[in-house]
Amino acid sequence: MIRRTRLRRLSLATAILFCAALLAIAPHTAGAQATASAATTRELVRLEDSWAAAVVKRDGATFERLLAPGFVYTENDQLMSRGDVLRSVTSGSDTVTAARNEGLIVHVFGPSTAVVTGWLVMRGHGPSGAFDRRYRFTDTWLRSGGRWRIVAAQDYLAPEGK
Repeated sequence: MIRRTRLRRLSLATAILFCAALLAIAPHTAGAQATASAATTRELVRLEDSWAAAVVKRDGATFERLLAPGFVYTENDQLMSRGDVLRSVTSGSDTVTAARNEGLIVHVFGPSTAVVTGWLVMRGHGPSGAFDRRYRFTDTWLRSGGRWRIVAAQDYLAPEGK
């Protein structure tokens, strides 16, 4: 009987010490993750903004860096490959005179995967005249070889007035 009571106390004491150790470690781990997530968020927002600037400049080199091999893109009902997107942004019939991002939200899924959602707002002109477009987008980013690249993107061209 005394032996069982000692064993229970020892088990309880061990469990309490284990929980206390976890609680002591948890704030440090959470802080490290929060710092990594904040750094990732800043980096991905910077990269998304470089995308918007590259559209205006027709900067193919930026898109070459940002788009991963095998990149896939959908806009409304259209599916495009990496090569299709590179051709479109560097030699398309539309001229974009201004582009900016709005409402960016970065969703981090570990150290190498993130999804960015937001609005890409573009102004310019094309064969049909001047345009103001708003695209709701979702970009999926993968960190590989020490850098972030987009592996998939989806845009929805919002109807005018939205």
